[in-house]
Amino acid sequence: MNKYLDICEEVKDAINRKKAVVALESTIISHGMPYPQNVEMAKHCEAIVREYGAVPATIAIMDGKIKIGLSDEDLKILATAENVTKVSRRDLAQVLSEKKLGATTVATTMICAELAGIKFFVTGGIGGIHRGYEQTLDVSADLEELAQTDVNVICAGAKSILDLPRTLEYLETKGVCVIGYKTDYLPQFFTAESEYRLNTRMDCVEDICSLIHTKENLGLKGGVLITNPIPKENSMDKSYIDTLIEKAVKEANEKGIKGKEVTPFLLAKIVEESHGASLKANIALVYNNAKLGAKLAVAYCNE
Repeated sequence: MNKYLDICEEVKDAINRKKAVVALESTIISHGMPYPQNVEMAKHCEAIVREYGAVPATIAIMDGKIKIGLSDEDLKILATAENVTKVSRRDLAQVLSEKKLGATTVATTMICAELAGIKFFVTGGIGGIHRGYEQTLDVSADLEELAQTDVNVICAGAKSILDLPRTLEYLETKGVCVIGYKTDYLPQFFTAESEYRLNTRMDCVEDICSLIHTKENLGLKGGVLITNPIPKENSMDKSYIDTLIEKAVKEANEKGIKGKEVTPFLLAKIVEESHGASLKANIALVYNNAKLGAKLAVAYCNE
């Protein structure tokens, strides 16, 4: 595996000493936000993880290697290059073998984090069942990865551009434990509230870590999904954002946009229609998740 892993010394030392490490994805940098906000967001996320006592490990595919822990130069390349491949599980071997530049999705970041021995991963929102599933059978690889890969994911729920009831049902079928952190309901990415009730609520990181340790002791596969609502002061009006989403989904359908191109298109369209308000919300929820992820990683290592 050393043939493919390029782990920076800071992260390698933390892993070897069993210190808290938090993985961070790179698709949010290359495909999720415009430049220079994407670089500023990535650097600030890493700073928040450090502030709360953990080591950040941003992951990408570069020069035929899975790079775990990126330099400032690496971040800028990902943020500005036009040929960055969005890498999911199906693409990982190809992008590595062809030595292409690749940004890791939730699914691929989980795979790479597990290869390196990293237990916690912070993202914005996971993928899920896409709207119009009856016609397209479009299911994000993130859900299957949560069912089989032992990395615990902190997010602001599933992206609200998705079919959320079906997404929750799929996770339940796959046996994925979904925890609401200080909430009884699934957060909807841009908004803190929703009508979709969760089975499990936990209000302190120690309880979540105890559950994770118990799951591991039982030998149960897959990750735990910790959903963390966007701070109320940053939450968008639900009816307003839902209207923008409906409009963006309609346009994507009319243009025939499919597969892994759907989410970047919808998010960019919503940023445009909201005059940047959704981008501010997206950045705020990622920072909030980085804080919780670092706290969880530290508490887990201290148990």
